[in-house]
Amino acid sequence: MSAAPLASLQSLPLLPVLILDTNIVLDVFVFQDAAAQPIRDGLAARSLDWIATTPMRVELERVLGYPQIVPRLAFYELSAGDVLAQFDAHARLVPVPAKASVTCSDADDQMFIDLAVAHRCTLLSKDKAVTSMAKRLQAFKVRTQKTL
Repeated sequence: MSAAPLASLQSLPLLPVLILDTNIVLDVFVFQDAAAQPIRDGLAARSLDWIATTPMRVELERVLGYPQIVPRLAFYELSAGDVLAQFDAHARLVPVPAKASVTCSDADDQMFIDLAVAHRCTLLSKDKAVTSMAKRLQAFKVRTQKTL
């Protein structure tokens, strides 16, 4: 490879890397939450790099079958397949990282913490178990936010 193409690749702006927990994914693709609009816009414009793992997709699929979620999907005229198609269209799947040295009090949220620590990126979550870790996660260059 010549130096010119490599130089042009290096000058490309890096997109903000984000991790969306399952409730944020629901806010973005099911509930059309106004607070999630900047995320929807960024994903649609391809100006955000949402990373996820296969277990995160599996969790989303499981949650979409919950008795309290199924009627909400029907209300918004969506199917679980519609939401999973949005996940597939917008999330960049990455390998499952090793467990981080910080542990979340909610075992279901640990996979989000592990990925955020491994990639040193922003984790969007409204989950108290995650947001309560904000100070500890800062030491790993991880920002936790409820929205953009």
